[in-house]
Amino acid sequence: MSINILWDQQGLEGIELPVARMVEMILRRETRLIECPFLIDGYDRERNQHDAQQILDRMQDTLTRRYEISGPLLLITPRDLYTRGCEFVFGLARPVSSVAVVSTARLRNDYYGRVPDDADLIDRVAKEGAHELGHLLGLEHCREPECVMFRPRTLDELDRKKKVLCPACREALGA
Repeated sequence: MSINILWDQQGLEGIELPVARMVEMILRRETRLIECPFLIDGYDRERNQHDAQQILDRMQDTLTRRYEISGPLLLITPRDLYTRGCEFVFGLARPVSSVAVVSTARLRNDYYGRVPDDADLIDRVAKEGAHELGHLLGLEHCREPECVMFRPRTLDELDRKKKVLCPACREALGA
């Protein structure tokens, strides 16, 4: 079963393939970049963010049903995401419907006033994408701070993670 990765049409061009290859390396699963028209909804004007749950709803209804995309599906978007009870989320997964979303908004150096760096962005998107896809493949959060399945709450925690699964998560995944 291959992993499907869909990039928001407003997303960054040029990092898709490196991110897909890193996700493949981390999860040891084939990835496929797919293209389909997709409307991103769930915008909250007061917050200037998109509700990640509403995006997952749309993905589930439109992409998996209308376009009959099968297998884990990850949407990567530049839009800032939140979910009820959280100021923001880097990403969110819904394992029951095999859909996940990752935002590049807070993964970019310039969001924090740092010098932009595509290598940092590729690294972060790949780790966060592999994390959310890991949930779709049945993995839970891990306590090991260097494991991809560790739940980062800050950019520094995400940067400390390595692009690998710990032995316990690798075994749970069967990879």
